[in-house]
Amino acid sequence: MSEHSQTLRQDIDHLWHPFTQMRLWPEEPPVIIQRGEGNWLIDDQGRRFFDGVSSLWVTVHGHNHPAINQAIRDQLEQLDHSTLLGLSHPQAARLAAELAEVTPGELNKAFYSESGSTSVEIALKIAFQYWQQSGRPEKKGFAALGEAYHGDTIGAVSVGGIDLFHQVYGPLLFPVHRLPQPFCRRCPLGLEHPACGLACAEALETLLAEQGDEIGALIVEPRVQGAAGMIVQPEGYLKRLWEICRAHDVLFIADEVATGFGRTGKLFACELEGVEPDLMCLGKGITGGTLPLAATMATDRVYSAFLGEFDEFKTFFHGHTYTGNPLACAAALASLKLMRENDVVANTAPLIQRLSQGLARIAEQEHVVQVRQQGMMVGIELSQDKATDTPYPPEARMGHHAIMAAREHGVIIRPLGDTVILMPPLASSLEEIDLLLEATGKGIAEATGAAA
Repeated sequence: MSEHSQTLRQDIDHLWHPFTQMRLWPEEPPVIIQRGEGNWLIDDQGRRFFDGVSSLWVTVHGHNHPAINQAIRDQLEQLDHSTLLGLSHPQAARLAAELAEVTPGELNKAFYSESGSTSVEIALKIAFQYWQQSGRPEKKGFAALGEAYHGDTIGAVSVGGIDLFHQVYGPLLFPVHRLPQPFCRRCPLGLEHPACGLACAEALETLLAEQGDEIGALIVEPRVQGAAGMIVQPEGYLKRLWEICRAHDVLFIADEVATGFGRTGKLFACELEGVEPDLMCLGKGITGGTLPLAATMATDRVYSAFLGEFDEFKTFFHGHTYTGNPLACAAALASLKLMRENDVVANTAPLIQRLSQGLARIAEQEHVVQVRQQGMMVGIELSQDKATDTPYPPEARMGHHAIMAAREHGVIIRPLGDTVILMPPLASSLEEIDLLLEATGKGIAEATGAAA
């Protein structure tokens, strides 16, 4: 048996993949990725694929960047792991200081974990405990957006709002005050932008005017609801939410796991509207896409509520075995250095423009009902009938067929339902962006044409 066949057999027999209907898995044997090189993935058959979704939205500088790899090797020679419970190490302390410097506002404290979901879980627990220790124990509630996605742990699922992912876990979840999704094309309030006056944001004002004394925090994905299908919020929406929270003394939690580290055209999406959160969740691109790491940033105001004498028990009783792992922190520091030295965020401007130009052509296709873009984040929504905005039936799996067709043209992308997602590495070249757009356009045309 060849190594490829053995790997495939072991995968099918023993590996349970995320967000995958495993009954269908053997019908389309997976590409088995052997190595990464720049912005490309190479499989065990030697085929090369452009990494059009940054290996699930994490790759920043390309795969196997020598500077990040060297930083990990150097750290490995010094210290592989040490707990942060009662101890510290230079990389964790230095990274915390650098994150405090680059994040907006007064986010001066970093609490580490390993994934975006856990960074959200930590933010929710911090927000809850903050009010318990600030003389406002009645402020126990949370507000979140319709169709929100904040991760897959129980607290993160509670504030999430995508029924397809979350409904089955309903009995396990805590209740959340749900705001209308800011999706102008399908406005849940039946209004039209801009005449609506951002009524979806003003819904928070109504909620807090009535129940603000019982609500401790709002959590929001700034500017783009990623897992909902790259829903781009209207200009001014995010800042209006923040202003309302400030007026009613409600903590503002920015979930920048997907939008952070340059994806939106700024280092953090909050910067696009001058928003300064009380808590910010970071993950994905924090290490450049090399090792799992996340951070929950907090302001001094929030942090101070956890200070006290030992017997006051104001401590934040939360921790992870691999919190602040030295190897991951070294990778993150190397990635931040590359972002500074190479002016990565500013250099995405021509890539964003090239994406916009190519997407305008894709938007003209018969079954593309809408293209949504914020910086390097793109969602291309497919529809059975563009004129009537009639979706394909779920069993058609049109988004899946489109990305599989695009794979035959040398790119790996992913669907969210029937929305095709593009999120190329920030280090992509203009030629690679052109390849991504060409392959995506062909894949959509071939898949939708075959279904016609």
